Amino acid sequence: MCAARRRWGRRQRALLWAVLLAAWEAAWGQLRYSVPEEMPKGSFVGDVAKDLGLQLTALRDRSVRILDKGRTQYFAVHGKTGHLVTAERIDREQLCESVQQCVLRCELIVDGQMQVYGIEVEITDINDNAPSFREAETELKMSETTAPGSRFRLAEAHDPDSGRNSLQSYELSGDEHFSLAVQAGPGGDQRPELVLAKALDREEAAFHELVLRASDGGDPARTGTARIRVTVLDANDNAPVFSQAEYTVRVAEDVPVGSVLVTVTATDADEGLYGQVKYSLKKVSDMASDIFHLDSETGAITLLRSLDYEEGYSYELEVQGRDGGGLFDTAKVGITVTDINDNTPVILVRSALSEISEDAPSGTVVALLHVQDRDSGANGEVRCSLDEGAPFRLEKSFDDYYHVVTARELDREQVPEYNVTVRAADGGSPALQSSAVLALRVLDVNDNAPVFAEERYSARLAENNAAGALVLTVRATDADWGQNARVRYRLSEGRVRGAPLSSYVSVQAETGALYALRSLDYEQVRELQLWVRAEDGGAPALSSNVSVRLQIVDENDNAPQVLYPPAAPAAGSGGAWSGVELAPRWSEPGALAAGSLTRWLVLAVAAVSCLFVAFLLLLLALRLRRWRRRHLLPPDSGALRGVPVSHFVGIDGVRAFLQSYSHDVSLTADSRKSQLRFSAASCCDTLPARPLPDEPAPLLGEEDVA
Repeated sequence: MCAARRRWGRRQRALLWAVLLAAWEAAWGQLRYSVPEEMPKGSFVGDVAKDLGLQLTALRDRSVRILDKGRTQYFAVHGKTGHLVTAERIDREQLCESVQQCVLRCELIVDGQMQVYGIEVEITDINDNAPSFREAETELKMSETTAPGSRFRLAEAHDPDSGRNSLQSYELSGDEHFSLAVQAGPGGDQRPELVLAKALDREEAAFHELVLRASDGGDPARTGTARIRVTVLDANDNAPVFSQAEYTVRVAEDVPVGSVLVTVTATDADEGLYGQVKYSLKKVSDMASDIFHLDSETGAITLLRSLDYEEGYSYELEVQGRDGGGLFDTAKVGITVTDINDNTPVILVRSALSEISEDAPSGTVVALLHVQDRDSGANGEVRCSLDEGAPFRLEKSFDDYYHVVTARELDREQVPEYNVTVRAADGGSPALQSSAVLALRVLDVNDNAPVFAEERYSARLAENNAAGALVLTVRATDADWGQNARVRYRLSEGRVRGAPLSSYVSVQAETGALYALRSLDYEQVRELQLWVRAEDGGAPALSSNVSVRLQIVDENDNAPQVLYPPAAPAAGSGGAWSGVELAPRWSEPGALAAGSLTRWLVLAVAAVSCLFVAFLLLLLALRLRRWRRRHLLPPDSGALRGVPVSHFVGIDGVRAFLQSYSHDVSLTADSRKSQLRFSAASCCDTLPARPLPDEPAPLLGEEDVA
C-alpha cells in the first residue's frame, strides 16, 4: 500500500510539473505536447485555448489558424472546444526515419491580435512495425575446410520503431553445425554473426537450412524471420579485403545525376572464381536505395536522382564484397551532402489589412509576415527590408515572423493608397531574393475644409433683370474624398432695406450658382454685399466663407418729368391753369415767359440772397469791432486794480464809487501802454471801508468792455 501511495505521489508531482511547464512555455509563446503515432484523424493533442487564454468566440469567428512548417497539415484547432487535434494519421517512421526524437512544429496565428505562437508536438512511438530483413532468403557458401569457430556476418533486420519497440534480439534455429553470435556495432546496433560450431563435410551434407528470427521489445513483441541456406564448397582459403574499412565522401547537393560519387575496392588473393569479387549493398535505407546505385562489378556508387540537402543531408551505406567461393568482407560508406544556395526566401502573408484610416497612430500593425528559407547556415539566414521612403517599418515578432507597422501618421490627400513591397534576401553568395507586395488603401478622415477658387467674388448686374437670372457661380474644392469632399453652398443671413437677403438672391446648394430672385432697381438698391458659405459632408462638417459683391448697373429706364407747369387738367374739371402763357409784345428773344408767378419767384430769391449777404457783412463788422476793442484796452490794463467790486454800487445800470479815490493817469501815444493808477492813501471814505481782498477784482466786467 505504501508503494502504491508513492507511485500516486510521483504521478501527481509529474502532472504538476507538466502543468507548470506548459504555463511557462505559453507565457513565452511556445507550447509543447505529445501524441502517439497512428492516432485517428481528430484525436486530441492539447487544449490550446486554455493554455493560451483564448476565448472560444474568437475560435468560432475563424480568427485562429494553424500553420504547419512542413508540406502537410497534420494539426487543426477544433472550433467549438479550442482543442488541438490531429488532421491526418501520423506515421512516425515515415516522418522521422532516423531521428530518435520525432518533433513536429507548427504555428498558431491569432488574426485579431496579430500574434503568433509556436507549438511543438512530439510524436511518440508505438510498436506498429515488426523487424524485417531486406532479403527473405540468404545463401551462404562455405568451404568444407572452414575451421570451426569461423564467423560469418549475416544480414541485419530493420525495425523503424524506436526505443523498446525497436529491434532487441536475434535467434537462430535449424542445425547443430551453426550457432549465433551478436556483436554490438559502433552506433549501438546489433550485428548478427553466424558461427561455425562443427566442421563441415560436403560429402555428408552439401546444404544446411537455417532460420534467423529477429524480435523487438514491444508488448506483445513482433518478430521477423529470414531463411539462410548454407552451401558447402570446396576450399577457398582467402576472403576479399576492402582497401578501406570506411569510405567518407562529401558532395554538393547540385551534383549532376549519373555522377560517380565514390568507388569502393576489395581484393581477393585467390585466383579464378575464388578471386572474383562482386559488390552489393547490404545495409541501406529505402530512401538511399532510390538515390544511389552500386555497380556490382566495379564498386562505383553513382547518383540515380538529384540530391536535396533539405530532404537529407547524410546517408550511410554498407557495402559487401563477396568472392566466388562465398567469402566476403564489408565496408561502410558515409555520404554527406553539402548545402548550396538553391532556395529563394519565401514570404508568406499570414494576416494583413487591406484598409487603414489616415488618422491611425504610428505603430499600427498592418500585416503579419512569415519569412523562411529552406537552405541552412548563411544560405538560410534571411534579411527583410521595405522600400525607402515608405511610412512603414518591420518589427521582429516571433522566430521568423515579422510585423509590418506604420512608422508615422498617414495623409490620404498626399498618398491615397500604398503598394508596400517587402523584400527578403538570404546570406548566400550570390544572394537570392524574393518580394511580396501588400496593397493598402488609406481611408479618408475629414481633415480639410473647402477652399474657394478665389479670395473674393464680384459681379455687375444690369437693373430690371429677369427674376431667376444667373449672377455668378462660386466654386470651392475639398481635398478629402467621398462624402467628406462633397461641398454644399448656402447664404449667410442678412437684410437689405429691411427685407431678408434671401428674398433678393439665392445660391444653388450643389453647384454654387448665385441667382437673383427679383428684378433689381438701381434707384432703390445700388449694391449688394453678401457672404457665401461652403460646407463639406463630414461629421463634424468643416466650412469656409467668401465675400460676394454685386453691383447694380443703371439703365435709362426713367423718362424726364415736367414738374411745372403742371399737366393740363381733365376736361370739365375747372382747373385754374388754361395751359396758355401770355408774353408782352415788347419781349425780347430769349426772355423768360413764365408769367407773373415766375417773376415773383425770381424776386423772392433775389431778396433772400440780399438779406443773407447783409447778415454776413454785419457779422463781419461786429467781429472787427470786438477785435479792435481788445487791442485798445486789453484785459490786463483795462481793470482798475486794487478796487474791489464791492466798492461800487450800481443804479440803473450805472456803477458809482462808494469811496473817493485819487488817481494818476498816464497816457502815452501807444494806447496799449496807458495806465490808470489809484492811490489808496488819498481816498476819502464815504462808506465804511472793508478789508482788501487777497486778490483784487477787475474794475469792469468783460461784458462791459465788450
